[in-house]
Amino acid sequence: MQTSALGQTGYEVTEVGLGTWNIGGGAWGDVADEAGREVVRTALDAGVTFLDTADVYGDGTSEQHIGTVLDEPEYDREDVVVATKAGRRLDPHTAEGYTAENLERFVDRSRENLGTETLDLLQLHCPPNEVYYQPAVFEALADLKARGKIAQYGVSVEKVEQALKAIEYPGVETVQIICNMFRQRPAELFFEEANRRDVGVIVRVPLASGLLTGAIDRETVFPANDHRNFNREGDAFDRGETFAGLPFEAGLDAVEALEPYVPEHMTMAQMALRWILDHDAVSTVIPGSTSPDHIRDNVDAAEMDPLSHETHGAVRDVYEAFVADDVHHRW
Repeated sequence: MQTSALGQTGYEVTEVGLGTWNIGGGAWGDVADEAGREVVRTALDAGVTFLDTADVYGDGTSEQHIGTVLDEPEYDREDVVVATKAGRRLDPHTAEGYTAENLERFVDRSRENLGTETLDLLQLHCPPNEVYYQPAVFEALADLKARGKIAQYGVSVEKVEQALKAIEYPGVETVQIICNMFRQRPAELFFEEANRRDVGVIVRVPLASGLLTGAIDRETVFPANDHRNFNREGDAFDRGETFAGLPFEAGLDAVEALEPYVPEHMTMAQMALRWILDHDAVSTVIPGSTSPDHIRDNVDAAEMDPLSHETHGAVRDVYEAFVADDVHHRW
């Protein structure tokens, strides 16, 4: 698979990585432990070298699954970059909680879950907006790096404005952000600035919570403990994490409008991933899945030719007609 430099971290990572929110359970329905570990193995066997997780995915279950698999004899930790996140364990989740003491406590827990002395990449986990204006938080991350508990640090953000503020701090080497055919605003000014500053860009929610797989329709029923059921209005966390913030019915209308433009040799999911990878600023994209076949199909998108200018134009037209009014100004 094609690889890209992850900003100035020194890491070369595969253009398609693996997001592991869904293997922790708790927000995507129930996932058995062995099924979660098999997801990690499938991705590694397909050549993936970048895994993204967080300390709150299944209260650490996702991190533990990754740590367990990387300890198996057929895998070498040195071949894989694992990014995790910290901050969302705070209750209440407030800017005041982002202290050096709390961050170190979260880092130590993640180190234990992952079975490593040094975290490859620690990301602040969509912190409150005020955190981006508190230099002491970023000084605490720099201290953890100096003491060898983390190798690199970055941020995971909800909004473009937060990303632009975060990369003003010189130690922030990566930004994780939602970008897909239904969330196009990051591909404007932020991608330009990330390129200029050589910041690594990690794209999450690339398939808009499954909308852009083409496998969801108006009859689809989601389990009660699936965020696509309980977070459509942002009742549990930022609404933009669910269907990229687009109302479900409007999302289905947009998918139907996109279907005629899917290239013959691609699935809609592959087209969605390829659309993201066609942006030079993107280092890696992290789709998640519990299906081995889907994981392998996602990986294949990295080897496919870029989309044509005509297809990119059609995607933009669909976005402007069906999506932009609902999401463009919000994130």
